[in-house]
Amino acid sequence: MSKEIVNLEPKALWKHFYSLTQIPRPSKKEGKVVEFVKKFGEDLGLETIVDKVGNIVIKKPATEGMENRKGIILQGHLDMVPQKNSDTDHDFEKDPIDAYIDGEWVTARGTTLGADNGMGIAASMAVLESKELVHGPVEGLFTIDEETGMTGAENLKAGLLGGDILLNLDSEDEGELYIGCAGGVNTTAIRKYAEEDVNEGTTSFKVTVKGLKGGHSGLDINLGRGNSNKIMNALLMTATDKYGLRLANINGGSLRNAIPRETFAVVTVPKDKKKNFEKFVGEFSEIVKDEFKSTDAGVEVSVETVDMPAKIIDSDSTTALFKAIADCPNGVISISKEIEGIVETSTNLAIVKSENGKIEIDTLQRSLVDEGKDKLAADVRVAFQTAGFEAESSGDYPGWKPDPDSIILKEMKEIYNNKFGKIPEVKVIHAGLECGLLGSVYTNWDMISFGPTIRWPHSPDEKVNIATVQKFWDFLVETLKHVPEK
Repeated sequence: MSKEIVNLEPKALWKHFYSLTQIPRPSKKEGKVVEFVKKFGEDLGLETIVDKVGNIVIKKPATEGMENRKGIILQGHLDMVPQKNSDTDHDFEKDPIDAYIDGEWVTARGTTLGADNGMGIAASMAVLESKELVHGPVEGLFTIDEETGMTGAENLKAGLLGGDILLNLDSEDEGELYIGCAGGVNTTAIRKYAEEDVNEGTTSFKVTVKGLKGGHSGLDINLGRGNSNKIMNALLMTATDKYGLRLANINGGSLRNAIPRETFAVVTVPKDKKKNFEKFVGEFSEIVKDEFKSTDAGVEVSVETVDMPAKIIDSDSTTALFKAIADCPNGVISISKEIEGIVETSTNLAIVKSENGKIEIDTLQRSLVDEGKDKLAADVRVAFQTAGFEAESSGDYPGWKPDPDSIILKEMKEIYNNKFGKIPEVKVIHAGLECGLLGSVYTNWDMISFGPTIRWPHSPDEKVNIATVQKFWDFLVETLKHVPEK
């Protein structure tokens, strides 16, 4: 861990980010970071509330002369996406993140960094701690489980916060203000399978697809990157027809909101087809490398002999699995006609796993239009059901409808222009922010989302640009100074 991170500017923010990297906080395992932030608020002598699900609210009075300003809520989520490379030894529930400075960026060795949303949390903590900043009433809202279900935002109760303006510090391009986001829904398919004895006269192999960039299934879905589950499925389907392949197990992807980078399968092939199968995988690998040379230059498809599996999956279930994956849509479905350059509707074939007699496929649909999201989820369910799986959708969360007449938007555009000499871009993001859920409870809130520049969130390539953290902080400080009066 590079402790030099704490010497970066602004130190008030980076010291808290460093502290967060030392605390395990994967989604749904936020207990340690909840206790950490709770103690932080209490040690400052500020009113600190932890609600029933683990959300934290820390309230700080206005500085002298600013009591008549509208109350600001600084909001971010405590959890981080736990993604690592297969050759990285890291336990996200126990180990700190091995972050370091790499030129103009801060990144981590072999794992996600947690800048999403550690940067927003650290900025909120720096504001709450400061004795020098000028601001009206401030409330820090720290939610849990944003990445896997938004259960913190979904369960936030009315009456807990008293502010008027929500600054969501969870966007990933400095110089941009977000005023709307996509909604989302998870669709899961399940099928039980029977285990069969391994056929005599066969050889067993481990097939690997790895080296894809992956990334955020909303922000990066338009980049045309490879999906390891789709690639693996194409290989297995073809090899089943040509070489009599049988599937013993498959394991691809790990999170609904991350484009899958790695998929592994254990298979058997008749011994007399061994050399032809190995040659086929080599040829298939070259085809994949050529197909994704501009988006995933590091992709690898490989095969190696392994110990014979105890059992294989029955033929009908294997055929059903291959059909389900082949027929399931993936990637960009439509581009917005109203907002130039943004994806309207997309879906991510995120996880494929066989274990203990059950095959499970997990997907995530997103859309700026609720009807589009619901229709796509229905289409995915039909694809799975037609293939012989049980399918259901869950975890539905709404989008955040843009308000181009927002008062805080007008103020922040002017503040940014005065500070940096240009007007920030105003955008809608094809990703799930908590603003939609939060605004459905606190209907009076005027909301904006912004942040420093973060690249490749939800993947081990995640990194945050150092210079933009300073600009993000300066912009936040100026915004707090110029909040409108009540």
